[in-house]
Amino acid sequence: MTSATQAYTYAAPSSLVDGRLGLATSGGRGLSGPAVAPRFFSGVVTRAAPAAAALLGVADVALARYHQPQARPGWVRDPVVTCNGDRLRFESFSACGGVYARLDLLGGALDGEVFDRGTTNVDVNAPLREALARIGARDPLHLGVGLDELVVTTMDGAVVEKKVPLPERWLRGFAEVQVIASGMDQRGELTGMAAVRFLRGLPRKGTVWVAQAGRELKVSDRQAPGSVQLAGPNRLGTLLPLLRFARSLRVYGPADAASSAWELELPGMRYTLTLSPERWRGFSGEGAVLDDLATDEAEDDADVVGMLLNFEPEVEIGLLADRAGMPADRVRAALTRLGVAGRVGYDLSEAAHFHRELPYDRDNVMLLNPRLAKARALVDAGAVHLEGELATVHTSGGTRRVSPADGSCTCEWWWDHRGSRGPCKHVLAARIVARADVARWTGARGEIPVVAGFARDRRTIRLVHECKRLHAELTAATP
Repeated sequence: MTSATQAYTYAAPSSLVDGRLGLATSGGRGLSGPAVAPRFFSGVVTRAAPAAAALLGVADVALARYHQPQARPGWVRDPVVTCNGDRLRFESFSACGGVYARLDLLGGALDGEVFDRGTTNVDVNAPLREALARIGARDPLHLGVGLDELVVTTMDGAVVEKKVPLPERWLRGFAEVQVIASGMDQRGELTGMAAVRFLRGLPRKGTVWVAQAGRELKVSDRQAPGSVQLAGPNRLGTLLPLLRFARSLRVYGPADAASSAWELELPGMRYTLTLSPERWRGFSGEGAVLDDLATDEAEDDADVVGMLLNFEPEVEIGLLADRAGMPADRVRAALTRLGVAGRVGYDLSEAAHFHRELPYDRDNVMLLNPRLAKARALVDAGAVHLEGELATVHTSGGTRRVSPADGSCTCEWWWDHRGSRGPCKHVLAARIVARADVARWTGARGEIPVVAGFARDRRTIRLVHECKRLHAELTAATP
């Protein structure tokens, strides 16, 4: 695993003094472009105590290593904040890459002025954490995201610089989690004290399955229809300090009951934790983005769709499709590619993408998918041969037989994971070649619609061979 270095530079440390919370910003992007220390919001947080506790929870996740916890002082990261105009979103990832946290401060919890929309990092230092923990229910809280010039000039010499390693799996996790979340549905809900009793009654270790049973959530040691997998229940620990403010708990999961998301509805805000399928397993290796990234159109489409984003709180795919002049499935694939660059996230409660710009080098982030790079290398080497609805891929480790339609392969990766962590490099390579074959035989790239995951019903593969057959007949009939 390689890593990049993220440098934070703040004009002054964040602080909480006399009910005024000033969050210093570092290197972000607004509507007008890149900014050294953007200023997004200044106003009152109407629900001070839950907002402070939830912000502290996001910061706690950024410090945590849930798998093999150990002291790593160099791993301190600062949360990301996005101002979408009507809300503020604070995000972080655990150091182990298996837990994603987000706090959405909605319009009902904010009363103030928006100076700009965009994304940046915010300084959360040790003194600030202690001050946040002391905020009570009746304490006033004025929030400033970005320090005004007066504050900066009165703190001469208070520049704060931090340099921290950002491992690939942490950056890739932001891309993977938005794709995985977009495939989740709500699986259960508890309100009031029922949510409190459920979370406090969970075991700390092991793996359990949770399913709705009437008005309760039932915990079982076996998977059942509609249940959600919860591996390492202790990873929900940052929910516990928020229970005194909670109105409801919603549970989300995909059809295959692997990852899960846990959303607390608080007064005027939401706090969400998304967990990887296993305590030891980070989101970076899930491979959910690879099929969309492997399409030839994805890069060009992402450029078009990216220019249409405007830090909206909800990205409407239908509206984007109309504006971009492309089908909705290609817009979704473009959003996936933008997600790899940290430019979109996914809101489960609203079932919609949102625009943000992570303050990282996009070109470096785009290189963090070695499985796709290896697949393209196989294609370039001419190692892939289509044979009807199957394909043969020749590698240094032997010959692999691949079914591009259902994603099966004779390699060790597929036998170990059976598609649960995305396609292997051989399947990706076969799908790239098959798509190119479709484009060649239909005469125009993109003329035949291809769904994400590559023609799950085998129609595209059959189309390749039908085009070849018709071409052969026409050639033979031509004098």
